[in-house]
Amino acid sequence: MVSVSKPEFRVGSHLLPGLVAVALFAVMATVFLGAGFAAPAGFGDASVMEAIGFALLDIDAADGVPVDGFLVAFILIAVVLDAALDGAIMLARTEDDEGTAPLETDGGERGEDR
Repeated sequence: MVSVSKPEFRVGSHLLPGLVAVALFAVMATVFLGAGFAAPAGFGDASVMEAIGFALLDIDAADGVPVDGFLVAFILIAVVLDAALDGAIMLARTEDDEGTAPLETDGGERGEDR
């Protein structure tokens, strides 16, 4: 007959990182839920997307929306995403990937006489 015992709760120093994480979560939740934000100012009737397009094409926009900060962020995000894509492609390649090998087929013959 097999003897089954109850699981025991081990108390020790290995619980410290978990308790620190729970405490940090409680502090951050309290700060974020208690923070007050001012009403959004917005840009009125001006179109920010249109102004960014005009700035990318170096065309003077009639709206007068300052988009320099948006344009810098847009370009930085594009560079970071391009670097991430290049890194993913580099990591996905194997050492013997010198190019694409042609597909090998049996010429449509399916039989045991190959």
